[in-house]
Amino acid sequence: MRAVFLDFGTVSHDDLDTAQLERVLPGITLYGTSSDAEVEERIADCEFILTNKLNITRARMRAVPGLRFIGLTATGTNNVDLEAARELKIAVCNIRDYCTVSVAQHVLGAILMLTHRFREYGQAASDGTWAKCEQFSVPGAPIRELTGKVLGIVGYGTLGKAVARAARDALGMRVLVAERPGTRPGRESDTASAIGPVRVTVDELLRTADVVSLHCPLTPATTGMIGARELALMKPEALLINTARGALVDLAALVAALKGGDLGGAAIDVLPQEPPVDGSVCVPLKVEVPCASP
Repeated sequence: MRAVFLDFGTVSHDDLDTAQLERVLPGITLYGTSSDAEVEERIADCEFILTNKLNITRARMRAVPGLRFIGLTATGTNNVDLEAARELKIAVCNIRDYCTVSVAQHVLGAILMLTHRFREYGQAASDGTWAKCEQFSVPGAPIRELTGKVLGIVGYGTLGKAVARAARDALGMRVLVAERPGTRPGRESDTASAIGPVRVTVDELLRTADVVSLHCPLTPATTGMIGARELALMKPEALLINTARGALVDLAALVAALKGGDLGGAAIDVLPQEPPVDGSVCVPLKVEVPCASP
């Protein structure tokens, strides 16, 4: 069996034991990274391909007639042409519970960064703004308490549930969940609580939530699901967190809402195209932290 892991360096910093993988796939070749130009050569004659971020297209599959399996070491599958794989009878597998704890911690960290103004107050402490103040503390952008605030979850799978539990248990937030298409709004059971979170329509969730966190897959139905209309439904002080897929959000509309003061803030760690090209990246907006007037 000839097998390759095309971008092993994206999941390991020399800290993973590959013994079990090598027992299953003897002789597997581990590449730290693979450029787009190197992929075709490295997958030639392979039966098994493992990758995290690289695109496996129809043309690449057809060029490897013995290919039997594509393993994705992440939750998403949008970097593989699934229709082509189905036609060519190539199995595709992803990892559904990948980095659940890490993602939940990351989302809470992003919420705290925005509501507690870590960046702005850190800037004030290091650039001399605080030193110019005549009083003990630095008055400026308000720090917002999260207890009792509403967290809206769009995509209530493994990751969405983990974020909901963490926000409820650690921060005291209330949770709303966007209903799935074809279901009726109402409560649903949750293994972490005798009373499950309330499901509402996406529009109601956007109107109600103080923080909206996206955890749904990228599909034709979800592409661009948060655009100018949806952003306009949100509270002016609300926050948007996207750790799912970049194309869920219309970035141009998001930047316009932030610059216009129509949204309280956003934390985005995914883009429609990665690495960013043609300016497709949100530049952090400068926030002043002034001293109070004498």
